[in-house]
Amino acid sequence: MNEMDVVFPFVVAVDGPAGSGKSSVSKAVARELGWGFLDTGAAYRALAWHAEASGVDPDDEASVVASLDSFDYRIGTDPDGYRVHVGQTDVTDAIREPGISAIVSRVARVPAVRQRLIELFRGIIAAELRGGIVVEGRDITTVVAPDAPVRILLTASEEVRMSRRAAELVGVDASVTGEQLRARDRADSKVVDFMTAADGVTTVDSTELDFDATVAAVIRVIRDSQPVAG
Repeated sequence: MNEMDVVFPFVVAVDGPAGSGKSSVSKAVARELGWGFLDTGAAYRALAWHAEASGVDPDDEASVVASLDSFDYRIGTDPDGYRVHVGQTDVTDAIREPGISAIVSRVARVPAVRQRLIELFRGIIAAELRGGIVVEGRDITTVVAPDAPVRILLTASEEVRMSRRAAELVGVDASVTGEQLRARDRADSKVVDFMTAADGVTTVDSTELDFDATVAAVIRVIRDSQPVAG
């Protein structure tokens, strides 16, 4: 079998800032197309959880990198019911706690961490058995899957993003949510540019779109890029 005979899943890479809706939109798109879905941010959150559970200082880069050796990470790609595990522990809900959100950027900024997890993501993508997979995160279009046939930057105004994130976090003060979102963007922007579409990347601005319209806009980009993909 030569290289041209190898069949890979059709990859849709989705980048975007915090609160842009990239996770929920990507999941809905994958469900609509009958494809897999990969939330790459869950891996960074899971590593932050693992570091905290192991007593690792998230600001000690050497210790964070060392914790990778015991980081047994698994995530499903079924958009209707994926779970996240670290070892035998189901951390699907735990990694969304505010305490983890507060430290995840400190873990994700470590170059060795990003390199190790990028390799992990590429392995998950290559192993996908469905016809395609929607992969979302911060540096998917430029680093994880720069050759994906469809690359999208999903964005929205900061005001809208803060409003959407606040609505997701019941019981959390909106001002706190807004500052966390801005802090996350500031920290991650030091590592990767996820606010500007790279060459060949299509921008979908959802500022004036509701959820269903945003999903439809992303699917339209996919179909327009390769009509047979759907």
